Amino acid sequence: MNKRKDLTLRNFPSAKEEVQATRPLPNYDGPESAYRLAFDDSEFLLRDDLRPVRMQLELLKPELVQHEQGIKSTIVIFGSARIKSREDAQRALEQAQSTQADAATLKRAEQQLRMSDYYEEARRFANIVTRASVERADPIYIVTGGGPGIMEAGNRGAYDAGGKSIGLNIVLPHEQVPNPYITPELCFRFHYFALRKMHFLMRSVALVCFPGGFGTLDELFETMTLIQTGKCRRRPILLFGRDFWTRLINFELLIETGMITAGDEKLFHFVETAEEAWALLESTYDLDPMPVGGDGV
Repeated sequence: MNKRKDLTLRNFPSAKEEVQATRPLPNYDGPESAYRLAFDDSEFLLRDDLRPVRMQLELLKPELVQHEQGIKSTIVIFGSARIKSREDAQRALEQAQSTQADAATLKRAEQQLRMSDYYEEARRFANIVTRASVERADPIYIVTGGGPGIMEAGNRGAYDAGGKSIGLNIVLPHEQVPNPYITPELCFRFHYFALRKMHFLMRSVALVCFPGGFGTLDELFETMTLIQTGKCRRRPILLFGRDFWTRLINFELLIETGMITAGDEKLFHFVETAEEAWALLESTYDLDPMPVGGDGV
């Protein structure tokens, strides 16, 4: 026996070993849950009183896993779950045309095809980031909300480049299924929106926001609020599609009416292409130039 190794053996059994050793439970009278080990008792852990403990667990699990995986820097991609890939949008339009759909359905399909440009840019951007950083000693990982649409595009671009990417999925009334391009060991599931948004920011060096709805706006404005108020460090926020964002939000009105201070509009930058977005990040962080080669998409 290697006595040197003996010095490193743990003095107490692990929680997993304790659970295995205590099963099956003795046949005592009374409620079984009262006798079960507290950390092995799901009924107990799901009580309303244990919410603070569940929130702590939801903070710790992704944190510990990412730490074990050596993940230090991320770029977060926000955007709508409803934006389709170009091939899916084209297929939907052709189906609407072939079935002689009503004018509203046809118009919606045409709009989806136009919006699919954002899916392709998100995919290309994630591909560029992953290829540019895969050989770095401190690689940058793409993070998305883990669902379809723009989120899928981000994970897909990293997958195309042969790199890992993270998905922070969440339980919703209409179940949000993780997209198939997330690295399996980095696919997390959240109950609490607040903790999910905290994990978006914890390792991020930049946030890239594509067109989206209420959820996207919530993520964007919380990030800008935290930076504006000094609650977190300043980092690049890139808004893809100037026309979309300036039609959606009247930033000039906010300044004119004193709702934000002149200069707050510099918290973000408008970009139109994946290359423009990466060039801005290169200049901000003095990153190595993007590798020359196939685009991987």
